[in-house]
Amino acid sequence: MALLDWITPGEGLRLQGDGIEIRPPRPSDFPEWSELRRASREFLQPWEPLWPEDDLTRAAWRRRLASYARDIDLGSAYPFLVFRKADGALTGGITLSNIRRGVAQMGTVGYWCGSSYARQGLTLAAVRTVTRFAFRTLSLHRLEAACVPENAPSRTLLGRAGFKEEGMAQAYLKINGEWRDHVLFGLVAPSSRTDPPKEVFSA
Repeated sequence: MALLDWITPGEGLRLQGDGIEIRPPRPSDFPEWSELRRASREFLQPWEPLWPEDDLTRAAWRRRLASYARDIDLGSAYPFLVFRKADGALTGGITLSNIRRGVAQMGTVGYWCGSSYARQGLTLAAVRTVTRFAFRTLSLHRLEAACVPENAPSRTLLGRAGFKEEGMAQAYLKINGEWRDHVLFGLVAPSSRTDPPKEVFSA
């Protein structure tokens, strides 16, 4: 059985991974999403931009969904929520963004995980699933990711997903109110490499 599946057009995009399922957010996801983000705020804030004051409100959620819909229509980004297959619990989110076509054919992977679901392999499964989607379905050539140097779990995760450290970018992103240096990671589609990372497409 394929690890990636499109379900019927009326239901939208849904991708299957190892113990997880990912799909774009829906209006009905707001209560579970907002509660998970609220409960995980202390865990997440050191690695994310400052949250707007109304970030967890329903109005902000509607604006977020409208922005997501535009991005998907344009093919510039694919935002997903991550659900655990065992019980359907929302565990976090992952986004393939900044998609560039033309001579670049690349995109950027970003993700977050609720504090109660950390260190369980769920985000790693989501990264691998989005990687397959990017290379197989969207025919992208390269993926990029970044994290602050002291985020050891994220650095380990990206390495296990096949990404390679490529260097350091100074004051790369404004995280938690400060411009922070980031470690840069890259992954090239296996068909474009002479030594494809086998773990990327492992079942």
